[in-house]
Amino acid sequence: MTFATPFLLWGLLLIPLAALLYVWSQRRRIKYAARFTNLDLLANVVAASPGRRRHLPPAFALAALAALLVALARPQTVVAVPRDQATVVLAMDNSASMTATDVEPTRLDAAKSAASSFLDQLPARFRVGLVSFSSGASVLHEPTEDREAVSSSLEGLQSKVGTAIGDAILSSVELAPEDDPQAPDSKPLFAVLLLSDGANSAGIDPLEAVEVAKEAGVPVYTIALGTEAGSIDLPDEFGVLRPFPVPPDPETLRQIAEETGGRFFEAPSEADLKAVYEEIGSQVATEDEERELTAAFAGAGALLLIVGAGLSLLWFGRIP
Repeated sequence: MTFATPFLLWGLLLIPLAALLYVWSQRRRIKYAARFTNLDLLANVVAASPGRRRHLPPAFALAALAALLVALARPQTVVAVPRDQATVVLAMDNSASMTATDVEPTRLDAAKSAASSFLDQLPARFRVGLVSFSSGASVLHEPTEDREAVSSSLEGLQSKVGTAIGDAILSSVELAPEDDPQAPDSKPLFAVLLLSDGANSAGIDPLEAVEVAKEAGVPVYTIALGTEAGSIDLPDEFGVLRPFPVPPDPETLRQIAEETGGRFFEAPSEADLKAVYEEIGSQVATEDEERELTAAFAGAGALLLIVGAGLSLLWFGRIP
């Protein structure tokens, strides 16, 4: 919680001072009562002692004062609210290394399944684009609300040679809508969700593409899929199939996400991958909005005053 006028919070020091003053006045009253030496007559004059409940109305008054002082400082908080509109581009690696089976049934199949779940949970008002990349990047779908078409293209992805991460970032960023000159500050969210399992081996350097994404204000969320033990069978110079290691490159993917304002995730299994997509979906489906709580605290203060005054009138026939 933040405050627009935090210096007014110094007024809260009045609360302990008021409490001390109340305690002092109560002790002073006891001293005066002790001077009434005819205890039998005192018992007849005062039919019943209010006991501890006499402290409740002043306590409500102090709480009300505290709430009103906080209201004067104009408290503000950040809450997550649903986005009105947004565009997410899925950049899917379909290189040959995605056929590795360290993520069942294969890395590519697991990615397809999780991506479909991600599409299902995004709000209907969101537009989704699809870019695939291997030795180069291909735009399979420009941003659209037709989820069935995007899902169909996801299912049809086939593995190819090469991993052009930089090209994938550039192709995805190029799908971003142009700024509205009439409302430059109302640009809806445009984000890229990039999934890859290996080091860049084709196209431009990914970090060069990062500079383009940063300049465009496009956050890139990255997922490193696979484990260090991942491998695929490739023929050697004699045509004999031998295992070839295809570990992911988490450091590059982490740097891409951090420098563009996105987030990096590691997902070594299909179940973990689905959990990652759910988390990303919750992030892109909402946005942080700052809201002022002045009215809430002022209302709470007024309510506490009313309750304290009501109890005082009910029990003692007067307002403290």
